[in-house]
Amino acid sequence: MKGAPEKPINGTASSFRRSSIASMTNGTSASATPTGCSDPNVDTGVRSGVPVAHWPRCPDALFQYPHQPFNYYANYAPGTTARAQHLRDEVEFMNLANSSTDTCNLKAVSFVKPIGEENEHPGYASEVNGNSHLVDKLIKPIENSACAKDTLIIVTYDEFGGQWDHVSPPGQGNNDGPSDVWGPGTRIPAVVIAPHLRNSFVVDSTEHDTTSILATIEHRYNLDSLGTRDAQVADLSSVFDAHKPKT
Repeated sequence: MKGAPEKPINGTASSFRRSSIASMTNGTSASATPTGCSDPNVDTGVRSGVPVAHWPRCPDALFQYPHQPFNYYANYAPGTTARAQHLRDEVEFMNLANSSTDTCNLKAVSFVKPIGEENEHPGYASEVNGNSHLVDKLIKPIENSACAKDTLIIVTYDEFGGQWDHVSPPGQGNNDGPSDVWGPGTRIPAVVIAPHLRNSFVVDSTEHDTTSILATIEHRYNLDSLGTRDAQVADLSSVFDAHKPKT
């Protein structure tokens, strides 16, 4: 997001910038040859009698199809121009960040979803590997590039890991914040890294949920709300000074 914050704070998930939107996930463009996929971790499964992996589609064995929400919208159906333009591999995101030496080459908004073994999920993923990938391959290239001056990074999770939380979610016998049949659920961690944070490190007490990400994007780009929740929730402007001039 242009004109944004620079050290961690509490908020909500993704990374923002210049002229379009992309959803990035790793494990979709494994190395391949014209005769087939050469990556040793490629998905060897067969569905409806057809191999899952066939050139040029070479998904990793731990690529999680249900975890890619944009994959299920008609606008991004297989064969559409929008799918080819916007559903891309995470490697492209890293290349764009690493190439941003003089100007920032990132898209206006990018949603980055780690592959299975790097998503820090309890039970099957390595927290160490996931953490190293997040920091070294995704965050540091942005912070060390021309993107750092006006890019907002939001890191968050889709669940809380199964631990008990003494704080009830909004709508559960209280009026703490917007709620509907879909939630919110239990609290999840979130980190915001960007220019113009109000302090070097802050735990923000404003009530946010994951739709606060949508609200932030909508308010930044003057877009209509997608639903009732993102129309009601607080965006992340409580975290940073969105109107502070660039330096």
